[in-house]
Amino acid sequence: MSRYKEIADFLVRFLDNEVRKTGLSRVVVGLSGGIDSAVVAVLAHKSFAEDLLCVKMPSHYSSKSSLDDADELCERFGLRNETHSIEPMLRAYEAAHPDMDNLRRGNLSARLRMTTLFDLSAREAALVLGTSNKSELMLGYGTLYGDLASAVNPLGDLYKSEVFALAKYLDIPKSIISKPPSADLWSGQSDEADLGYSYADIDLALKLYVEERLEDERILQRGVDKELLSMIKSRIYKNQFKRKMPVIAKLTSRTINHDFNYPRDIGL
Repeated sequence: MSRYKEIADFLVRFLDNEVRKTGLSRVVVGLSGGIDSAVVAVLAHKSFAEDLLCVKMPSHYSSKSSLDDADELCERFGLRNETHSIEPMLRAYEAAHPDMDNLRRGNLSARLRMTTLFDLSAREAALVLGTSNKSELMLGYGTLYGDLASAVNPLGDLYKSEVFALAKYLDIPKSIISKPPSADLWSGQSDEADLGYSYADIDLALKLYVEERLEDERILQRGVDKELLSMIKSRIYKNQFKRKMPVIAKLTSRTINHDFNYPRDIGL
């Protein structure tokens, strides 16, 4: 059995278990035309079939190729899907705030999409699935309460390079696998351009630092660029707040997220 068959089989079971233990049996996922959401959609379809709803949420900054790729994925795998444009909401806010730069515009777009997904999840009595991979989560490369928000995330322990390999195993369309990663938040936006390095280089550095816990000197001896190492270390610690629930001020002997939790799989 190949490694990625094992991973895919495990994640299909993971999704089924984690969703159904909440008492729900439906899920929604935002479908961007990118590789992460494509992989989550195909895995979720194996678990939930028609109880999966894929939601395309284009704006006036979305590329036609992204929409075409999302359509091709839905057609190939028979995914139930709807389109809900965020353009009217985004244009209205842009008109009221003409000083917006690309960072603000991108964050707002991500949050409008997540607002749409959570509203549709209420309509469907469903849970929202996350699509952020481990590379993005470690670097904090995502929008808090935007693309980082979800109820269940199957990709959070897979680096981006591993998501590419899983996508090939799942027979995701080549047009999605081969294109440069982009959140499509504004015209010409590119993940690797934003980060300044390729995901292949980023993942190598992250695995040596996070998984193998090597000291800087040994990581540099493996051929990792010094500035890249500095960048990932800075982002990991600076963006730790994005990987945690909101911090609660401790006033009692039993404080949520300090002293105890009630895991969803333990009955009261």
